[in-house]
Amino acid sequence: MGQALNKFQRCGDVRYTCVVDGDTLWLEGVKIRVADIDTPEISQPQCASEKALGEQATERFIQLLNEGPFMVAAISGSDEDRYGRKLKVLLRDGQSLGDQLVAEGLAHRWNGRRLSWC
Repeated sequence: MGQALNKFQRCGDVRYTCVVDGDTLWLEGVKIRVADIDTPEISQPQCASEKALGEQATERFIQLLNEGPFMVAAISGSDEDRYGRKLKVLLRDGQSLGDQLVAEGLAHRWNGRRLSWC
């Protein structure tokens, strides 16, 4: 996959190019899990603060995606998770969009297991 030039918003009933949450999006009909980060859950949060932070992460992710073209890059190892989502890293000017969310306190770097947000 190459550069994306789409206008992103939260997913509704039609999921083609949209954002599910802070680390999951649909891009031209392909569901992608951002492989280098983990953000707080918004669909099944463990506590109210996780839900609130997850909403912030989702909104910021949408802003980052809409700031301009980005590359969708493969990772080493498996390219799909157990839910059938493609595992990719999103890059703009060689920098991971996930790293930006981590720097802003809206994501953890993915290390193979979820960390608590509560």
